[in-house]
Amino acid sequence: MADAVAQAAGTPKRLDLQGIAKAYGATIAVRRVSLDIEAGEIHALLGENGAGKSTIVKVLSGIVTPDSGALTLDGHAYAPADPMAARAAGVSTAFQELSLLPNLSVTENLMLPRQVKGRIGLVSVKASEERAAAMLAEYGLSHIHPGLHVRSLSLAEKQRVEIMRAVARHPKLLVLDEPTAALSDPTWLFDILERITAAGTAVLYISHRLSEVRRLCRRGTVLRNGESIETVSLAGIDDAGIFKMMVGSAARDTQAARSAPAQRRDEAFGVTNLSGGTVATMTLSVGKGEIVGVAGLEGQGQRDLFRMLAGLTPARGGEIRIDGKTVLLSNPADAANAGIGFVPEERKTEGVFLGLRTDSNMTLPVLGRLGRFGVVNRAREQAAVDQEAARVDLSTRYLKLKIGALSGGNQQKALIGRVLMSGARHLVLFDPTRGVDVGTKAVIYDLIREFVAQGGAALVYSTELAELIHLVDRCVVVYGGRVAGEASGDQLSEPRLVALAAGHGVPA
Repeated sequence: MADAVAQAAGTPKRLDLQGIAKAYGATIAVRRVSLDIEAGEIHALLGENGAGKSTIVKVLSGIVTPDSGALTLDGHAYAPADPMAARAAGVSTAFQELSLLPNLSVTENLMLPRQVKGRIGLVSVKASEERAAAMLAEYGLSHIHPGLHVRSLSLAEKQRVEIMRAVARHPKLLVLDEPTAALSDPTWLFDILERITAAGTAVLYISHRLSEVRRLCRRGTVLRNGESIETVSLAGIDDAGIFKMMVGSAARDTQAARSAPAQRRDEAFGVTNLSGGTVATMTLSVGKGEIVGVAGLEGQGQRDLFRMLAGLTPARGGEIRIDGKTVLLSNPADAANAGIGFVPEERKTEGVFLGLRTDSNMTLPVLGRLGRFGVVNRAREQAAVDQEAARVDLSTRYLKLKIGALSGGNQQKALIGRVLMSGARHLVLFDPTRGVDVGTKAVIYDLIREFVAQGGAALVYSTELAELIHLVDRCVVVYGGRVAGEASGDQLSEPRLVALAAGHGVPA
Protein backbone atom coordinates (compact mmCIF):
# COMPACT_ATOMS: atom_id res chain seq x y z
CA MET A 1 0.00 0.00 0.00
CA ALA A 2 1.59 3.23 -1.09
CA ASP A 3 1.07 6.55 0.65
CA ALA A 4 -2.49 7.58 -0.05
CA VAL A 5 -1.97 11.30 0.21
CA ALA A 6 1.12 12.90 -1.26
CA GLN A 7 2.95 15.43 0.86
CA ALA A 8 2.37 18.83 -0.66
CA ALA A 9 5.39 21.07 -1.15
CA GLY A 10 5.99 23.17 1.93
CA THR A 11 3.35 21.36 4.02
CA PRO A 12 4.61 20.37 7.50
CA LYS A 13 5.10 16.70 8.23
CA ARG A 14 2.20 15.11 10.05
CA LEU A 15 4.67 13.96 12.74
CA ASP A 16 8.28 15.00 13.25
CA LEU A 17 10.49 13.64 16.05
CA GLN A 18 13.99 15.00 16.51
CA GLY A 19 16.52 13.72 19.05
CA ILE A 20 14.05 12.10 21.46
CA ALA A 21 15.69 10.75 24.62
CA LYS A 22 14.28 9.09 27.73
CA ALA A 23 16.03 7.49 30.70
CA TYR A 24 14.80 5.80 33.88
CA GLY A 25 17.54 6.46 36.38
CA ALA A 26 20.70 4.89 34.98
CA THR A 27 18.74 2.90 32.39
CA ILE A 28 18.57 4.62 29.00
CA ALA A 29 15.39 3.66 27.14
CA VAL A 30 15.94 5.79 24.02
CA ARG A 31 18.45 8.39 22.93
CA ARG A 32 18.62 10.42 19.76
CA VAL A 33 15.54 8.96 18.07
CA SER A 34 14.44 10.91 15.01
CA LEU A 35 11.79 10.13 12.40
CA ASP A 36 9.05 11.84 10.42
CA ILE A 37 5.74 10.72 8.93
CA GLU A 38 3.72 12.33 6.17
CA ALA A 39 -0.06 12.65 6.10
CA GLY A 40 -1.54 9.51 4.55
CA GLU A 41 1.66 7.50 5.09
CA ILE A 42 1.99 4.18 6.87
CA HIS A 43 5.49 4.34 8.34
CA ALA A 44 7.20 1.27 9.82
CA LEU A 45 9.09 1.40 13.12
CA LEU A 46 11.46 -1.56 13.21
CA GLY A 47 13.77 -2.97 15.86
CA GLU A 48 14.44 -5.84 18.20
CA ASN A 49 12.57 -6.22 21.48
CA GLY A 50 14.14 -3.67 23.83
CA ALA A 51 15.30 -1.38 21.01
CA GLY A 52 13.09 1.47 22.22
CA LYS A 53 9.91 1.05 20.17
CA SER A 54 7.64 0.80 23.22
CA THR A 55 9.13 3.98 24.70
CA ILE A 56 8.42 5.90 21.49
CA VAL A 57 4.84 4.59 21.58
CA LYS A 58 4.49 5.80 25.18
CA VAL A 59 5.93 9.22 24.32
CA LEU A 60 3.51 9.67 21.43
CA SER A 61 0.61 8.43 23.56
CA GLY A 62 1.25 10.84 26.44
CA ILE A 63 2.20 8.09 28.88
CA VAL A 64 5.77 9.30 29.41
CA THR A 65 7.47 12.64 28.83
CA PRO A 66 10.80 12.63 26.99
CA ASP A 67 13.83 14.07 28.76
CA SER A 68 14.94 15.91 25.63
CA GLY A 69 14.17 16.30 21.97
CA ALA A 70 11.41 17.97 19.98
CA LEU A 71 8.07 16.69 18.66
CA THR A 72 5.74 18.45 16.24
CA LEU A 73 2.33 17.45 14.93
CA ASP A 74 1.32 19.24 11.71
CA GLY A 75 4.08 21.76 12.38
CA HIS A 76 2.95 22.62 15.92
CA ALA A 77 4.78 21.66 19.11
CA TYR A 78 3.40 18.41 20.52
CA ALA A 79 3.96 17.67 24.22
CA PRO A 80 0.97 15.75 25.63
CA ALA A 81 0.81 15.73 29.42
CA ASP A 82 -1.25 12.53 29.52
CA PRO A 83 -3.13 10.12 27.21
CA MET A 84 -6.26 12.29 27.19
CA ALA A 85 -4.19 15.23 25.93
CA ALA A 86 -2.69 13.01 23.23
CA ARG A 87 -6.14 11.94 22.06
CA ALA A 88 -7.36 15.54 22.12
CA ALA A 89 -4.43 16.51 19.88
CA GLY A 90 -5.37 13.80 17.40
CA VAL A 91 -3.06 10.90 18.35
CA SER A 92 -4.68 7.53 18.98
CA THR A 93 -2.93 4.28 19.92
CA ALA A 94 -3.78 0.58 19.77
CA PHE A 95 -1.39 -1.12 22.15
CA GLN A 96 0.16 -4.57 21.82
CA GLU A 97 -0.52 -5.21 25.50
CA LEU A 98 -4.17 -4.30 25.26
CA SER A 99 -5.47 -1.29 27.17
CA LEU A 100 -9.08 -2.51 27.32
CA LEU A 101 -10.56 -2.89 30.81
CA PRO A 102 -11.54 -6.57 31.09
CA ASN A 103 -14.27 -6.17 33.71
CA LEU A 104 -16.14 -3.54 31.72
CA SER A 105 -18.37 -4.20 28.73
CA VAL A 106 -17.38 -3.59 25.13
CA THR A 107 -19.71 -0.57 25.17
CA GLU A 108 -18.11 0.92 28.27
CA ASN A 109 -14.64 0.46 26.81
CA LEU A 110 -15.64 2.11 23.54
CA MET A 111 -17.48 5.02 25.16
CA LEU A 112 -14.96 5.94 27.85
CA PRO A 113 -14.41 8.71 28.73
CA ARG A 114 -17.40 10.16 26.86
CA GLN A 115 -20.45 8.01 27.59
CA VAL A 116 -23.73 8.84 25.89
CA LYS A 117 -26.00 10.70 28.31
CA GLY A 118 -29.75 11.12 28.42
CA ARG A 119 -31.82 14.27 28.80
CA ILE A 120 -31.21 14.63 32.54
CA GLY A 121 -27.46 14.16 32.29
CA LEU A 122 -27.25 10.51 33.38
CA VAL A 123 -25.48 7.88 31.30
CA SER A 124 -27.96 6.18 28.98
CA VAL A 125 -27.10 2.48 28.80
CA LYS A 126 -29.47 1.92 25.89
CA ALA A 127 -28.16 4.85 23.85
CA SER A 128 -24.57 3.89 24.65
CA GLU A 129 -25.10 0.31 23.47
CA GLU A 130 -26.81 1.53 20.31
CA ARG A 131 -23.89 3.83 19.57
CA ALA A 132 -21.37 1.06 20.30
CA ALA A 133 -23.27 -1.37 18.07
CA ALA A 134 -23.19 1.16 15.24
CA MET A 135 -19.44 1.63 15.70
CA LEU A 136 -18.83 -2.12 15.69
CA ALA A 137 -20.92 -2.54 12.54
CA GLU A 138 -19.11 0.31 10.78
CA TYR A 139 -15.81 -1.52 11.21
CA GLY A 140 -17.03 -5.03 10.42
CA LEU A 141 -17.37 -6.26 14.00
CA SER A 142 -21.14 -6.61 14.25
CA HIS A 143 -20.69 -10.20 15.49
CA ILE A 144 -19.35 -8.82 18.80
CA HIS A 145 -22.21 -7.94 21.15
CA PRO A 146 -21.61 -4.54 22.78
CA GLY A 147 -22.96 -5.75 26.12
CA LEU A 148 -20.35 -8.49 26.54
CA HIS A 149 -17.63 -8.08 29.13
CA VAL A 150 -14.25 -7.73 27.44
CA ARG A 151 -12.85 -10.59 29.53
CA SER A 152 -15.19 -13.00 27.71
CA LEU A 153 -13.77 -12.15 24.27
CA SER A 154 -11.02 -14.12 22.57
CA LEU A 155 -7.63 -12.46 22.26
CA ALA A 156 -8.25 -11.84 18.55
CA GLU A 157 -11.59 -10.17 19.30
CA LYS A 158 -9.98 -8.02 21.99
CA GLN A 159 -7.28 -6.99 19.51
CA ARG A 160 -9.91 -5.99 16.93
CA VAL A 161 -11.85 -3.95 19.50
CA GLU A 162 -8.62 -2.26 20.65
CA ILE A 163 -7.79 -1.29 17.06
CA MET A 164 -11.34 -0.26 16.23
CA ARG A 165 -11.55 2.00 19.29
CA ALA A 166 -8.36 3.78 18.22
CA VAL A 167 -9.49 4.15 14.60
CA ALA A 168 -12.99 5.31 15.54
CA ARG A 169 -11.55 8.44 17.14
CA HIS A 170 -10.61 9.59 13.60
CA PRO A 171 -7.07 10.56 14.59
CA LYS A 172 -4.51 12.57 12.69
CA LEU A 173 -1.92 9.97 13.73
CA LEU A 174 -2.72 6.34 14.47
CA VAL A 175 -0.09 4.33 16.36
CA LEU A 176 -0.36 0.54 15.92
CA ASP A 177 1.87 -1.69 18.06
CA GLU A 178 1.94 -5.27 16.72
CA PRO A 179 -1.70 -4.97 15.58
CA THR A 180 -1.89 -8.35 13.83
CA ALA A 181 -0.07 -10.40 16.46
CA ALA A 182 -3.26 -12.25 17.44
CA LEU A 183 -5.02 -12.13 14.06
CA SER A 184 -4.91 -15.21 11.85
CA ASP A 185 -6.24 -13.13 8.94
CA PRO A 186 -5.08 -9.48 8.88
CA THR A 187 -7.16 -8.52 5.81
CA TRP A 188 -9.71 -6.78 8.04
CA LEU A 189 -7.05 -4.39 9.33
CA PHE A 190 -5.46 -3.80 5.93
CA ASP A 191 -8.82 -2.74 4.48
CA ILE A 192 -9.32 -0.25 7.31
CA LEU A 193 -5.83 1.18 6.85
CA GLU A 194 -6.40 1.67 3.15
CA ARG A 195 -9.58 3.58 3.92
CA ILE A 196 -8.22 5.88 6.61
CA THR A 197 -4.92 6.68 4.90
CA ALA A 198 -6.84 7.67 1.79
CA ALA A 199 -8.51 10.27 4.02
CA GLY A 200 -5.12 11.56 5.23
CA THR A 201 -4.54 9.71 8.50
CA ALA A 202 -0.87 8.96 9.17
CA VAL A 203 0.01 5.61 10.72
CA LEU A 204 3.06 4.53 12.72
CA TYR A 205 3.13 0.76 12.22
CA ILE A 206 5.15 -1.53 14.49
CA SER A 207 5.43 -5.17 13.48
CA HIS A 208 7.97 -7.96 13.39
CA ARG A 209 6.19 -9.44 10.38
CA LEU A 210 8.27 -8.01 7.57
CA SER A 211 5.95 -9.33 4.87
CA GLU A 212 3.19 -7.12 6.31
CA VAL A 213 5.53 -4.16 6.63
CA ARG A 214 6.51 -4.44 2.97
CA ARG A 215 2.90 -4.70 1.88
CA LEU A 216 1.82 -1.62 3.82
CA CYS A 217 4.80 0.72 4.11
CA ARG A 218 6.99 2.67 1.71
CA ARG A 219 9.49 3.79 4.39
CA GLY A 220 10.68 2.48 7.71
CA THR A 221 12.85 3.72 10.57
CA VAL A 222 15.14 1.18 12.25
CA LEU A 223 15.95 1.43 15.97
CA ARG A 224 18.88 -0.28 17.68
CA ASN A 225 19.87 0.09 21.33
CA GLY A 226 17.56 3.06 21.76
CA GLU A 227 18.79 5.01 18.73
CA SER A 228 17.36 5.54 15.27
CA ILE A 229 19.90 3.99 12.91
CA GLU A 230 18.38 5.02 9.60
CA THR A 231 15.12 5.69 7.76
CA VAL A 232 15.11 3.56 4.63
CA SER A 233 13.09 2.98 1.50
CA LEU A 234 11.83 -0.56 2.02
CA ALA A 235 11.91 -1.24 -1.70
CA GLY A 236 15.68 -0.75 -1.65
CA ILE A 237 16.63 -3.20 1.11
CA ASP A 238 16.01 -6.92 1.64
CA ASP A 239 14.98 -8.62 4.88
CA ALA A 240 18.55 -9.65 5.69
CA GLY A 241 19.65 -6.02 5.35
CA ILE A 242 16.88 -4.86 7.68
CA PHE A 243 17.81 -7.48 10.27
CA LYS A 244 21.47 -6.52 10.11
CA MET A 245 20.53 -2.89 10.78
CA MET A 246 18.35 -3.99 13.70
CA VAL A 247 20.95 -6.13 15.46
CA GLY A 248 24.25 -5.08 13.93
CA SER A 249 24.98 -8.55 12.57
CA ALA A 250 23.65 -11.08 10.09
CA ALA A 251 20.34 -12.81 10.76
CA ARG A 252 20.19 -16.17 12.48
CA ASP A 253 18.55 -18.90 10.42
CA THR A 254 15.09 -19.31 11.91
CA GLN A 255 13.91 -21.57 9.13
CA ALA A 256 16.08 -24.63 9.52
CA ALA A 257 14.98 -27.51 7.35
CA ARG A 258 12.32 -29.79 8.84
CA SER A 259 13.18 -33.32 9.64
CA ALA A 260 11.94 -35.94 7.20
CA PRO A 261 8.60 -37.56 8.06
CA ALA A 262 9.33 -39.97 10.86
CA GLN A 263 8.21 -43.53 11.47
CA ARG A 264 5.17 -43.91 13.70
CA ARG A 265 6.24 -42.63 17.14
CA ASP A 266 5.04 -43.77 20.53
CA GLU A 267 2.37 -41.38 21.77
CA ALA A 268 3.38 -38.79 24.34
CA PHE A 269 -0.08 -37.27 24.72
CA GLY A 270 -3.28 -37.06 22.74
CA VAL A 271 -7.04 -36.65 22.74
CA THR A 272 -9.89 -38.74 21.33
CA ASN A 273 -13.33 -37.31 20.56
CA LEU A 274 -12.57 -34.42 22.89
CA SER A 275 -15.32 -31.82 23.22
CA GLY A 276 -15.87 -28.71 25.30
CA GLY A 277 -16.21 -24.98 24.79
CA THR A 278 -15.94 -24.34 21.04
CA VAL A 279 -14.49 -27.81 20.40
CA ALA A 280 -17.17 -29.98 18.79
CA THR A 281 -15.05 -33.11 18.62
CA MET A 282 -11.32 -33.48 18.09
CA THR A 283 -8.94 -36.40 17.89
CA LEU A 284 -5.19 -35.93 17.61
CA SER A 285 -1.96 -37.41 18.91
CA VAL A 286 1.54 -36.08 19.57
CA GLY A 287 4.43 -38.54 19.50
CA LYS A 288 7.55 -38.56 21.62
CA GLY A 289 10.23 -36.42 19.99
CA GLU A 290 7.66 -34.74 17.74
CA ILE A 291 6.54 -31.16 17.14
CA VAL A 292 2.92 -31.05 15.99
CA GLY A 293 1.47 -27.77 14.77
CA VAL A 294 -2.11 -26.55 14.97
CA ALA A 295 -3.38 -24.09 12.37
CA GLY A 296 -6.76 -22.52 11.72
CA LEU A 297 -8.61 -19.26 11.46
CA GLU A 298 -9.45 -17.64 14.78
CA GLY A 299 -12.36 -19.09 16.72
CA GLN A 300 -12.23 -22.62 15.31
CA GLY A 301 -11.69 -24.38 18.63
CA GLN A 302 -7.91 -24.18 18.92
CA ARG A 303 -8.00 -21.96 21.99
CA ASP A 304 -10.30 -24.28 23.94
CA LEU A 305 -8.32 -27.34 22.84
CA PHE A 306 -5.16 -25.88 24.37
CA ARG A 307 -6.97 -24.68 27.48
CA MET A 308 -8.44 -28.13 28.07
CA LEU A 309 -4.95 -29.63 27.85
CA ALA A 310 -3.82 -27.01 30.38
CA GLY A 311 -6.68 -27.71 32.78
CA LEU A 312 -8.21 -24.25 32.28
CA THR A 313 -11.37 -25.24 30.39
CA PRO A 314 -13.42 -28.31 31.42
CA ALA A 315 -13.85 -31.06 28.84
CA ARG A 316 -17.45 -31.93 28.08
CA GLY A 317 -16.64 -35.35 26.69
CA GLY A 318 -13.98 -37.52 25.16
CA GLU A 319 -10.60 -38.60 26.46
CA ILE A 320 -7.25 -36.98 27.24
CA ARG A 321 -4.22 -39.29 27.41
CA ILE A 322 -0.80 -38.41 28.80
CA ASP A 323 2.06 -40.92 28.90
CA GLY A 324 -0.33 -43.77 28.12
CA LYS A 325 -2.81 -42.97 30.89
CA THR A 326 -6.27 -41.44 30.63
CA VAL A 327 -6.32 -38.32 32.80
CA LEU A 328 -8.86 -35.84 34.13
CA LEU A 329 -7.49 -32.29 34.01
CA SER A 330 -9.77 -30.29 36.28
CA ASN A 331 -7.34 -27.45 36.93
CA PRO A 332 -3.85 -26.22 35.96
CA ALA A 333 -2.27 -28.14 38.85
CA ASP A 334 -3.61 -31.41 37.41
CA ALA A 335 -2.07 -30.58 34.04
CA ALA A 336 1.28 -29.59 35.56
CA ASN A 337 1.39 -32.74 37.69
CA ALA A 338 0.70 -34.79 34.55
CA GLY A 339 3.75 -33.24 32.88
CA ILE A 340 2.13 -30.52 30.75
CA GLY A 341 4.06 -27.26 30.39
CA PHE A 342 1.69 -24.58 29.10
CA VAL A 343 2.50 -21.21 27.55
CA PRO A 344 -0.76 -19.21 27.20
CA GLU A 345 -1.75 -16.67 24.58
CA GLU A 346 -1.84 -13.67 26.94
CA ARG A 347 1.41 -13.70 28.88
CA LYS A 348 0.73 -10.51 30.86
CA THR A 349 -2.63 -11.65 32.25
CA GLU A 350 -2.24 -15.43 32.25
CA GLY A 351 1.48 -16.13 32.19
CA VAL A 352 3.55 -13.84 34.39
CA PHE A 353 3.14 -11.91 37.63
CA LEU A 354 3.95 -8.36 36.57
CA GLY A 355 4.66 -7.10 40.08
CA LEU A 356 7.27 -9.76 40.85
CA ARG A 357 10.91 -9.80 39.84
CA THR A 358 11.88 -11.83 36.81
CA ASP A 359 13.86 -14.38 38.83
CA SER A 360 10.91 -14.89 41.19
CA ASN A 361 8.60 -15.46 38.22
CA MET A 362 10.94 -18.11 36.86
CA THR A 363 11.41 -20.09 40.09
CA LEU A 364 7.80 -20.10 41.34
CA PRO A 365 7.03 -23.72 40.32
CA VAL A 366 10.26 -25.14 41.74
CA LEU A 367 10.68 -23.35 45.07
CA GLY A 368 9.88 -26.57 46.91
CA ARG A 369 12.91 -28.22 45.31
CA LEU A 370 15.26 -25.37 46.20
CA GLY A 371 15.30 -25.71 49.96
CA ARG A 372 14.30 -27.76 52.98
CA PHE A 373 11.44 -27.57 55.46
CA GLY A 374 9.82 -24.73 53.52
CA VAL A 375 12.91 -22.51 53.58
CA VAL A 376 14.33 -21.62 50.16
CA ASN A 377 18.09 -21.87 49.75
CA ARG A 378 18.76 -18.55 48.03
CA ALA A 379 22.13 -19.64 46.68
CA ARG A 380 20.56 -22.68 45.01
CA GLU A 381 17.73 -20.52 43.69
CA GLN A 382 20.18 -18.02 42.20
CA ALA A 383 22.25 -20.77 40.58
CA ALA A 384 19.14 -22.39 39.11
CA VAL A 385 17.76 -19.18 37.65
CA ASP A 386 21.15 -18.13 36.26
CA GLN A 387 21.44 -21.49 34.50
CA GLU A 388 17.94 -21.21 33.05
CA ALA A 389 18.48 -17.61 31.95
CA ALA A 390 21.54 -18.74 30.01
CA ARG A 391 19.53 -21.52 28.36
CA VAL A 392 16.78 -19.17 27.16
CA ASP A 393 19.24 -16.39 26.23
CA LEU A 394 17.92 -13.96 28.85
CA SER A 395 20.44 -11.42 30.12
CA THR A 396 21.07 -11.76 33.85
CA ARG A 397 20.75 -7.98 34.20
CA TYR A 398 16.99 -8.43 33.83
CA LEU A 399 16.62 -11.00 36.61
CA LYS A 400 16.35 -8.50 39.48
CA LEU A 401 13.94 -6.22 37.60
CA LYS A 402 10.18 -6.55 37.84
CA ILE A 403 9.14 -8.61 34.86
CA GLY A 404 6.58 -5.96 33.90
CA ALA A 405 9.47 -3.64 32.99
CA LEU A 406 10.85 -6.08 30.39
CA SER A 407 10.06 -6.13 26.69
CA GLY A 408 7.54 -8.67 25.47
CA GLY A 409 10.26 -10.87 24.01
CA ASN A 410 12.21 -11.01 27.26
CA GLN A 411 9.03 -11.71 29.22
CA GLN A 412 8.35 -14.62 26.88
CA LYS A 413 11.87 -16.00 27.37
CA ALA A 414 11.37 -15.87 31.14
CA LEU A 415 7.98 -17.57 30.87
CA ILE A 416 9.33 -20.38 28.70
CA GLY A 417 12.29 -20.68 31.06
CA ARG A 418 9.87 -21.16 33.96
CA VAL A 419 8.04 -23.91 32.07
CA LEU A 420 11.30 -25.69 31.29
CA MET A 421 12.51 -25.34 34.90
CA SER A 422 9.32 -27.01 36.11
CA GLY A 423 10.41 -30.30 34.56
CA ALA A 424 7.53 -30.49 32.08
CA ARG A 425 7.68 -33.53 29.78
CA HIS A 426 5.29 -32.11 27.19
CA LEU A 427 4.92 -28.56 25.86
CA VAL A 428 1.57 -27.01 24.92
CA LEU A 429 2.40 -23.64 23.37
CA PHE A 430 -0.27 -21.20 22.20
CA ASP A 431 1.26 -18.73 19.73
CA PRO A 432 4.59 -18.65 21.62
CA THR A 433 6.26 -16.12 19.29
CA ARG A 434 3.40 -13.61 19.19
CA GLY A 435 4.80 -10.09 19.09
CA VAL A 436 8.48 -10.99 19.48
CA ASP A 437 11.36 -10.08 17.21
CA VAL A 438 13.21 -12.31 14.77
CA GLY A 439 16.10 -12.98 17.15
CA THR A 440 13.79 -14.04 19.98
CA LYS A 441 11.85 -16.25 17.57
CA ALA A 442 15.08 -18.04 16.70
CA VAL A 443 15.77 -18.64 20.40
CA ILE A 444 12.26 -20.04 20.95
CA TYR A 445 12.51 -22.32 17.92
CA ASP A 446 15.85 -23.64 19.16
CA LEU A 447 14.41 -24.29 22.63
CA ILE A 448 11.47 -26.26 21.21
CA ARG A 449 13.71 -28.30 18.91
CA GLU A 450 16.15 -29.03 21.73
CA PHE A 451 13.28 -30.07 24.00
CA VAL A 452 11.87 -32.64 21.56
CA ALA A 453 15.36 -33.86 20.60
CA GLN A 454 15.71 -34.93 24.24
CA GLY A 455 12.51 -37.00 24.03
CA GLY A 456 9.88 -34.37 24.83
CA ALA A 457 6.81 -33.61 22.74
CA ALA A 458 5.34 -30.27 21.69
CA LEU A 459 1.97 -29.07 20.42
CA VAL A 460 2.26 -25.57 18.94
CA TYR A 461 -0.45 -23.21 17.68
CA SER A 462 0.59 -20.20 15.60
CA THR A 463 -1.21 -17.53 13.61
CA GLU A 464 1.75 -17.57 11.18
CA LEU A 465 1.54 -20.42 8.67
CA ALA A 466 5.13 -19.88 7.54
CA GLU A 467 6.27 -20.42 11.11
CA LEU A 468 4.45 -23.73 11.38
CA ILE A 469 5.69 -24.91 7.99
CA HIS A 470 9.32 -24.41 8.98
CA LEU A 471 9.05 -25.57 12.61
CA VAL A 472 6.79 -28.60 12.92
CA ASP A 473 6.98 -32.23 11.82
CA ARG A 474 3.31 -32.24 10.87
CA CYS A 475 0.38 -29.88 11.23
CA VAL A 476 -3.29 -30.45 11.98
CA VAL A 477 -5.79 -27.84 10.86
CA VAL A 478 -8.97 -27.10 12.80
CA TYR A 479 -12.25 -25.80 11.41
CA GLY A 480 -15.62 -25.51 13.09
CA GLY A 481 -14.41 -27.18 16.26
CA ARG A 482 -13.13 -30.25 14.39
CA VAL A 483 -9.90 -31.46 12.84
CA ALA A 484 -10.26 -30.65 9.15
CA GLY A 485 -7.14 -32.57 8.14
CA GLU A 486 -3.40 -32.66 8.54
CA ALA A 487 -0.29 -32.23 6.45
CA SER A 488 3.32 -33.37 6.66
CA GLY A 489 6.33 -33.71 4.40
CA ASP A 490 5.79 -32.27 0.92
CA GLN A 491 2.10 -31.69 1.72
CA LEU A 492 3.00 -29.27 4.51
CA SER A 493 2.55 -26.14 2.41
CA GLU A 494 0.69 -22.87 2.72
CA PRO A 495 -1.86 -23.65 -0.04
CA ARG A 496 -2.71 -26.96 1.65
CA LEU A 497 -3.09 -25.37 5.10
CA VAL A 498 -5.14 -22.46 3.73
CA ALA A 499 -7.50 -24.85 1.94
CA LEU A 500 -8.06 -26.89 5.09
CA ALA A 501 -8.49 -23.75 7.21
CA ALA A 502 -11.21 -22.59 4.81
CA GLY A 503 -13.12 -25.83 5.42
CA HIS A 504 -12.19 -27.73 2.29
CA GLY A 505 -11.74 -31.31 3.39
CA VAL A 506 -13.72 -31.11 6.65
CA PRO A 507 -15.19 -34.52 7.49
CA ALA A 508 -18.97 -34.69 7.34
